[in-house]
Amino acid sequence: LLAAILAPTDAALGQSVVSHPRVPARIRQALNVESGLNDGIALPVVLMLAAVASNIGGGTEGTAHWVRFAVLQVTLGPLVGVAIGVGGAWLIDRSVANGWITTSFEGLSMLGIAFLGFALAELVGGNGFIAAFVGGMVFGNTVRHRCEFLFEFGEAEGQLLALATFLVFGAAMLPLTVGHLGWPVMGYAIASLTIVRMLPVALSLTGARLSWRTHLFLGWFGPRGLASILFALLILEQAEIPHREELLVVTIITVALSALAHGATAAPMANRYAAIVASRGECPEAMPVSEMPTRHGMPSVPGGH
Repeated sequence: LLAAILAPTDAALGQSVVSHPRVPARIRQALNVESGLNDGIALPVVLMLAAVASNIGGGTEGTAHWVRFAVLQVTLGPLVGVAIGVGGAWLIDRSVANGWITTSFEGLSMLGIAFLGFALAELVGGNGFIAAFVGGMVFGNTVRHRCEFLFEFGEAEGQLLALATFLVFGAAMLPLTVGHLGWPVMGYAIASLTIVRMLPVALSLTGARLSWRTHLFLGWFGPRGLASILFALLILEQAEIPHREELLVVTIITVALSALAHGATAAPMANRYAAIVASRGECPEAMPVSEMPTRHGMPSVPGGH
């Protein structure tokens, strides 16, 4: 269960990598897509393992309850997201075409769509985070109006909210773990950020003809962030799981350590890796791929061009 909670990655902590113009697009997009998709992929696994752990701990909720809970979370959430995304895009297009909305309010409408999707999904028993994610994805691929300001506003506000969340995390949650610090906790946190991720990444890249430096680069930049904290709080709040405090402490310590380590190494390692790939000339890492929009509004990376 702990491994599943800590499986999702958060590209926000490695922003200097996914937005670095000299890091090959193939590598940047691999990290960006992974961080975007693995939250929803990991959630059903987390819920199922929580059901098993709850039964082992003698919880009052049986396996049937958790199976039903998991099914509703991963089905109703996406359905609500699709409905909100399509409906929101249609309303924005109609409003722009008829002059019912000004440019400055386009960004607020996007926030409203996200909050509405989250609230409706939670109301009907789905997962609000999946609904918001799917809603945004559907909205972005459905809206016909160009909405430049809308996307710029959403990007800026998203970064602001992420920073505010990490601030609250550091101020409110991190101090609670001080009394539980020890070598077992720190050892697992370090292992989770290194060998526990690097080995599966290396195995998954077998046959891709990428260099060992790329294996290490992709293996290292798997920062843990908000998804892990939210998963831990979601499960521990609703299930009678053995060692629940230890699970939460290890999760918090791992995320905090990731924020420090990945935040400090993102820019210098991205610059170094980009230089190594550039010196190799034609290589599998530099294969052309369709470029995806990834936070173009962020400041340029030191050393980038």
